[in-house]
Amino acid sequence: MAKTSKEYLSDILKLNLEKTEFEWLMDAITRVVNAKSKKDLYISYSLCTSKIKDRPISDFGDENFQWESYLKQQKASTLEMSRIFMLLSVLELEEVFLKPVQQLIQISDKTELETFLKYLVLLPKPEHFKFAAVEALRTNIATVFNAISQMNPYPSRYFTTAEWNQMYLKSAFMQQDLKRIPEVEKMANKDLTRIISDYAHERWAASRDIDPMFWRPVSPFLEGALVNDIERLFQSENQREQKAATLVCFHSDTQPAKQLLDTYNTYLQQVEKGELTWKNV
Repeated sequence: MAKTSKEYLSDILKLNLEKTEFEWLMDAITRVVNAKSKKDLYISYSLCTSKIKDRPISDFGDENFQWESYLKQQKASTLEMSRIFMLLSVLELEEVFLKPVQQLIQISDKTELETFLKYLVLLPKPEHFKFAAVEALRTNIATVFNAISQMNPYPSRYFTTAEWNQMYLKSAFMQQDLKRIPEVEKMANKDLTRIISDYAHERWAASRDIDPMFWRPVSPFLEGALVNDIERLFQSENQREQKAATLVCFHSDTQPAKQLLDTYNTYLQQVEKGELTWKNV
């Protein structure tokens, strides 16, 4: 039988924590679960900071953990995984600890909140904590916002279209790295293309630049006023904008896209050969 996320995290923590740290963590979780105590959970969760040294997870063992590549991508640490492991463990008693964990998130400090948002998908029934993910879209603290928006599979799995669109637009507004938002093609939608065009026109009117990556979701919906927007990119002196326009049209099945590529084909061969992609535009 395949191991659960809890069992894998336990193995990983055993490999990366000092013996005394691991024993303290397991004893603390046992006390909280046996007492079914909200107070004990909050105390133990808070004590993680002083009881466990914060180090990068360096040993993932020999077994294949479905979230291993994600933990490596996020540069998971011992303190982060200890906190998540504690929450995952107590949430097995959902009827006892669901509300206390939800309340714990609401009073978390910035670092704790970032950890929770980054590893939300590891918890059982992560949809129960969507309120925290959506609330993070309203913050102007880049590290908190990026914890949910960058390299995180949660938004594409649990956000509504409107929530995902809000996240994408705010990422551009905050000038965050749009390459780090996953599942852009999957989440592309017509409402988003209208938002992209409107935002672009506002930026142009104010003589401000736009990250060329911003146009990535437009390909399936390239028609109407968007055709003029993409042609403007082709005519730009900025090579990245020209490259982005080429990628938008190359990945579009619309007739206007084909017509644009017939006229503006400077980078078409690079795209066709796979030398130019959204990863290196």
